[in-house]
Amino acid sequence: MNGLDFGGVFDVQLAWESLPFILRGLPATIGIAMAGMALGMVLGLFLALAHSSRHIVLRWPARLYISFMRGTPILVFLFILYFGLPYLGIELGAIMAASLGFGLNSAAYIAEIDRSSLNSIDDGQWEAATSLNIGYWKTLWFIILPQAARIAIPPLTNVFMDLMKATSLAAVITVPELFQRTQIVVGREFDAMTLYIVVALIYWPICVLISFVQDRLEAKYSKFVS
Repeated sequence: MNGLDFGGVFDVQLAWESLPFILRGLPATIGIAMAGMALGMVLGLFLALAHSSRHIVLRWPARLYISFMRGTPILVFLFILYFGLPYLGIELGAIMAASLGFGLNSAAYIAEIDRSSLNSIDDGQWEAATSLNIGYWKTLWFIILPQAARIAIPPLTNVFMDLMKATSLAAVITVPELFQRTQIVVGREFDAMTLYIVVALIYWPICVLISFVQDRLEAKYSKFVS
């Protein structure tokens, strides 16, 4: 690969030599995305249920939270968590701040997906469960959620893909993920085009894999949809 260069646009040798260093940021990228999605899924479900609650003390705080998170840039929120909280005596590590930030932000979008998926299930399902004396949480967990999950899988997958790519923003709070390590090499080698193409080509197969998992999950949960 010595001297192989596509018209000065892409330096294959530099890309190959830089790849191991850049890939060391992959565990942080995947870890933050998965932690953020896990937190978002749990919090998002409770927000969705609170948003649809008859009790105003649950409904309006959930709506306010969702509105705030969807209406503010995640980058600003990352700065608040990492640089702002220390003024209140709360210090978070960069990876913790990023995971928490992405989780709290994605929860707002996941809540809206969950709410619409749950609302799409016919009310007769709830009525039938009530007539059989099945409790609310048991009905939700064993009857409603499996059906809603199949509907929610495609949009939830999109959220996870966006989250995976958005982890590049964590570079601004010093998280050593893929993009941050790429920027280090760019500053050393002064070949931004080659290195940014390399990191783009790393994100791409990750998202292809996520799409594959989506297809498998859709097939698994299709039995719950009549």
